[in-house]
Amino acid sequence: MKKIKAAIASGNPAKVNAVTAVFEKFQFDFELVTKDVDSGVSAQPITLEETRLGAINRSKAALTDSLDVAIGLEGGVYELEGEMYLCNWGALATSEGRLYTAAGAQIPLPEEIALRLRAGNELGLVMDEYADEIGVRTHKGAIGILTAEYVNRNEMFEHIVSLLLGQYIQGSDSVASAPKHL
Repeated sequence: MKKIKAAIASGNPAKVNAVTAVFEKFQFDFELVTKDVDSGVSAQPITLEETRLGAINRSKAALTDSLDVAIGLEGGVYELEGEMYLCNWGALATSEGRLYTAAGAQIPLPEEIALRLRAGNELGLVMDEYADEIGVRTHKGAIGILTAEYVNRNEMFEHIVSLLLGQYIQGSDSVASAPKHL
């Protein structure tokens, strides 16, 4: 199997750890670099479309000629039937010009958090105050706080990265000999 040269379009430990864990789980021979790139969307995406676009923009901005793939992961929120939900999107851009996207867990936010987000606050900062912790976005994330850590941010993003890599392997001749599953 060919070595995959990949970038994660973030320096956030939860995102970097998620990408690394999935590449290791499926036994890829890989080289991973981190690239802090701008999402091209607001600091707090507030729709599914904006969150997805942030992931796409990150993956495309991180892709260079020396890489096979670049992965962008973006967290956001959206309104559905008067209730605000947490959402997460990922995108994988390839050197061949392909783009794969996938979404992850979506759960409702408590109204006290939703009110602060509607007022223009960022989820990461709101969750730090809500949980009385610092840097929630770099480890357990809002999903960890809201699920009593039954699911943390790393695990949530691992699921998305697995969906992205699965699509990439299924659709790519250049890595056809990659492991399909364990």
